[in-house]
Amino acid sequence: MTSMRAVTIVGHGGNEVVEIGERPIPVRGRGQALVRVRAAGLNRVDLYMRDSGAGITHELPQIMGLDGAGEVVEVDADETRLKVGDAVVIHPGIGCGRCEFCLAGEHVLCTSMKFLGEHRDGTLAEFVCVPVENVFAKPATLDWAEAAALSTAPLTAWRMVFGKAALKSHETALIFGIGGAVSASALLFAKMIGARAIVTSRDPEKLAWAETLGADAGIDGAREPISRRVMELTGGRGVDVVIENVGAAVWGEALKSLVRGGRIVTCGATSGDMPPADLRRLFIRQLQVFGSTHGSFEEFRALLAVCERGLFRPPIDRRFAFADVHAALDRLEAGRQFGKIVVDQDP
Repeated sequence: MTSMRAVTIVGHGGNEVVEIGERPIPVRGRGQALVRVRAAGLNRVDLYMRDSGAGITHELPQIMGLDGAGEVVEVDADETRLKVGDAVVIHPGIGCGRCEFCLAGEHVLCTSMKFLGEHRDGTLAEFVCVPVENVFAKPATLDWAEAAALSTAPLTAWRMVFGKAALKSHETALIFGIGGAVSASALLFAKMIGARAIVTSRDPEKLAWAETLGADAGIDGAREPISRRVMELTGGRGVDVVIENVGAAVWGEALKSLVRGGRIVTCGATSGDMPPADLRRLFIRQLQVFGSTHGSFEEFRALLAVCERGLFRPPIDRRFAFADVHAALDRLEAGRQFGKIVVDQDP
């Protein structure tokens, strides 16, 4: 067999540029593993790559998808960590291994980082080829779809909550935009350590869903000023940590919601990337602002260990068949999801 099914973008626009067809099976190089993909997750960046991919170096046609879980089908004969048949999860960030950041264990900051589905062919295919360093054992507690959902949104949330904000069990976090997989994962991580979590959404159904995940309070941003309600919920103090990926539309309310010396971590700007800086509030209240993107190998190992112990399961919104990838992209684009959208790769 020399070809495989794959979902490719052949241009930029809407779903008309997303094709399901045959592509050559990738040829494995030295130090790489060929993985038979069983499930792949969708992310907002998949829509961005379909729509324009502006600013991301890539060549068309390109196979979509960052997240993936499956089985090792080919590896070097002298490879000691992996073997054929291993059930694995793929970390989609491929660093150079030589720059100062890779050598310091922060390959996620690599100066020449290449992500699957962005800079190179991704996981929405029957097979994907990646360096062995990017392949990790699948937690036995998770099925293929749950495992595939781990490597982008939950990993991003893990770095935000524990790596950047360093949230503590006695603290309160405000999490914007509940419903998306990053925010939902951040909520579950906060509750996992016993922290208090307040969530926001403009959708009452998503707020109700967040309560089932353990949210201590929900704020409908369409009905009331978020910061005012936060102050009511915290006795006028404010929250210790804000987790947000919305950007300009909520930035002012986010800063107003923080206690003096509080921390805000951002990983996205879906509503715009040029919010007012509000520098007086930043320096007078000594607020800390952190940018965060994805997560390191070590953070991924920590996340997988938590999953193995049964302490975290990524919330799955819906599982789509491979042939229904257009419908899956439509659901993601509409923002209707409650957690992660996954594409089943099996026939």
